[in-house]
Amino acid sequence: MVVLTTKVMQRTALFVTFGGLVTSLITTFLPFWKTMNSDLNEVENWFSGLWHTCLYTEEVGIQCKAYDSIMGLPMDLQVSRVLMSVSIVTGGFSVLAAFPGLEGVDMCVGQPSVKRLLLVFSGVLSWVSGLTTLAPVSLVAYTTVVEFWDEGFPDVMPRWEYGEAMFSGWFGGLALIIGGTLFFVAVCMGDYEQMPPSEPRSPQAKHRTRHYQKTEVL
Repeated sequence: MVVLTTKVMQRTALFVTFGGLVTSLITTFLPFWKTMNSDLNEVENWFSGLWHTCLYTEEVGIQCKAYDSIMGLPMDLQVSRVLMSVSIVTGGFSVLAAFPGLEGVDMCVGQPSVKRLLLVFSGVLSWVSGLTTLAPVSLVAYTTVVEFWDEGFPDVMPRWEYGEAMFSGWFGGLALIIGGTLFFVAVCMGDYEQMPPSEPRSPQAKHRTRHYQKTEVL
């Protein structure tokens, strides 16, 4: 019994893509992109995200505040906001476009070319969504590393470090790219199954070909 069929591959691609989309969506609004704590005051922990900063203390708990102005944000956060928004939109359209293209779904019945086109379109959108998730997370990670090792800051000054949301962003971006790749694999499997079977050659033809002798023209 063949377990890995085109239908199973399509649903696996949709499941992986949807999981990556949800992870990217959560990552976008989490305030834990960067974290900072000071050795001078260990009871305070600062967290920074794309939309607000948070302060955690043992007495009060966590308190968050939105950024006062978009123009006052660093360039990496401004670019990350745009790219993560693009990632969510393209990822959502990828899931919506893939659903009617699945085998067994009573949509676009009798139109295999339309279903195939929808799956290819979903794979492309999933790739775009994954890349626009990995790009801002990697950009913020790069700027965090550069600022952390900047020798212009005094050693006693606390510095930003990686937060948990950055790792979830990398995971979500990779999941979206893998989901898009699985859509392409499902399309290739469907094309292979629709190919007409090749006719086997008869034993007599094989025998004549094997014993074919070249004749000379005198």
